[in-house]
Amino acid sequence: MSTELERAIGRVVEGTRHWSPARWLPHADTMHGLVQALADIAADAEGRERRPVPRLPNDMSLPDQLQVVGVDLIELEPLDSSQVKAADEAIAAARSDLF
Repeated sequence: MSTELERAIGRVVEGTRHWSPARWLPHADTMHGLVQALADIAADAEGRERRPVPRLPNDMSLPDQLQVVGVDLIELEPLDSSQVKAADEAIAAARSDLF
Protein backbone atom coordinates (compact mmCIF):
# COMPACT_ATOMS: atom_id res chain seq x y z
CA MET A 1 0.00 0.00 0.00
CA SER A 2 2.74 2.48 0.82
CA THR A 3 4.08 2.24 -2.71
CA GLU A 4 0.65 3.08 -4.16
CA LEU A 5 0.12 5.97 -1.78
CA GLU A 6 3.66 7.19 -2.29
CA ARG A 7 3.21 7.10 -6.08
CA ALA A 8 -0.13 8.94 -5.92
CA ILE A 9 1.31 11.70 -3.76
CA GLY A 10 4.45 11.84 -5.89
CA ARG A 11 2.40 12.36 -9.07
CA VAL A 12 0.65 15.35 -7.54
CA VAL A 13 3.92 16.78 -6.18
CA GLU A 14 5.81 16.37 -9.45
CA GLY A 15 2.86 17.53 -11.52
CA THR A 16 2.63 20.83 -9.65
CA ARG A 17 6.19 21.56 -8.56
CA HIS A 18 6.92 23.65 -11.67
CA TRP A 19 3.74 25.77 -11.54
CA SER A 20 3.98 29.54 -11.65
CA PRO A 21 2.24 31.79 -9.11
CA ALA A 22 -0.41 32.59 -11.73
CA ARG A 23 -1.13 28.89 -12.23
CA TRP A 24 -1.55 28.42 -8.48
CA LEU A 25 -4.19 31.15 -8.14
CA PRO A 26 -7.22 28.96 -8.96
CA HIS A 27 -5.75 25.77 -7.44
CA ALA A 28 -3.98 26.66 -4.19
CA ASP A 29 -7.03 26.04 -2.01
CA THR A 30 -7.44 22.57 -3.52
CA MET A 31 -3.83 21.65 -2.81
CA HIS A 32 -3.96 23.04 0.70
CA GLY A 33 -7.17 21.08 1.25
CA LEU A 34 -5.38 17.90 0.19
CA VAL A 35 -2.50 18.64 2.56
CA GLN A 36 -5.00 19.21 5.39
CA ALA A 37 -6.93 16.03 4.57
CA LEU A 38 -3.77 13.90 4.66
CA ALA A 39 -2.64 15.60 7.88
CA ASP A 40 -6.04 14.82 9.44
CA ILE A 41 -5.77 11.16 8.40
CA ALA A 42 -2.28 11.00 9.94
CA ALA A 43 -3.53 12.59 13.17
CA ASP A 44 -6.38 10.08 13.36
CA ALA A 45 -3.99 7.18 12.71
CA GLU A 46 -1.73 8.35 15.54
CA GLY A 47 -4.61 9.10 17.89
CA ARG A 48 -3.65 12.78 17.97
CA GLU A 49 -5.87 15.83 17.91
CA ARG A 50 -6.37 17.29 14.44
CA ARG A 51 -4.72 20.68 13.95
CA PRO A 52 -4.93 23.17 11.10
CA VAL A 53 -2.03 22.99 8.66
CA PRO A 54 -0.60 26.50 8.32
CA ARG A 55 -1.06 28.20 4.98
CA LEU A 56 2.40 29.25 3.87
CA PRO A 57 2.84 32.74 2.37
CA ASN A 58 4.00 31.38 -0.99
CA ASP A 59 1.69 28.94 -2.80
CA MET A 60 4.69 27.59 -4.71
CA SER A 61 5.62 25.83 -1.43
CA LEU A 62 2.49 23.69 -1.53
CA PRO A 63 4.12 20.73 -3.35
CA ASP A 64 6.83 20.62 -0.69
CA GLN A 65 4.23 20.82 2.05
CA LEU A 66 2.30 17.95 0.45
CA GLN A 67 5.47 15.89 0.19
CA VAL A 68 6.30 16.36 3.89
CA VAL A 69 2.78 15.53 5.07
CA GLY A 70 2.63 12.60 2.64
CA VAL A 71 5.87 11.12 3.98
CA ASP A 72 4.52 11.47 7.52
CA LEU A 73 1.40 9.56 6.52
CA ILE A 74 3.31 6.83 4.67
CA GLU A 75 5.54 6.25 7.68
CA LEU A 76 2.45 5.46 9.79
CA GLU A 77 1.51 2.43 7.77
CA PRO A 78 -0.16 0.09 7.96
CA LEU A 79 -3.25 2.28 7.95
CA ASP A 80 -6.70 0.81 8.42
CA SER A 81 -8.95 0.41 5.39
CA SER A 82 -11.03 3.51 6.15
CA GLN A 83 -7.89 5.64 6.35
CA VAL A 84 -6.56 4.22 3.08
CA LYS A 85 -9.92 4.90 1.44
CA ALA A 86 -10.01 8.46 2.79
CA ALA A 87 -6.47 9.15 1.52
CA ASP A 88 -7.26 7.70 -1.91
CA GLU A 89 -10.46 9.73 -2.18
CA ALA A 90 -8.75 12.97 -1.11
CA ILE A 91 -5.97 12.49 -3.65
CA ALA A 92 -8.39 11.58 -6.45
CA ALA A 93 -10.60 14.60 -5.75
CA ALA A 94 -7.60 16.96 -5.69
CA ARG A 95 -6.16 15.46 -8.90
CA SER A 96 -9.44 16.00 -10.75
CA ASP A 97 -9.38 19.69 -9.83
CA LEU A 98 -5.65 20.26 -10.26
CA PHE A 99 -5.21 18.52 -13.59
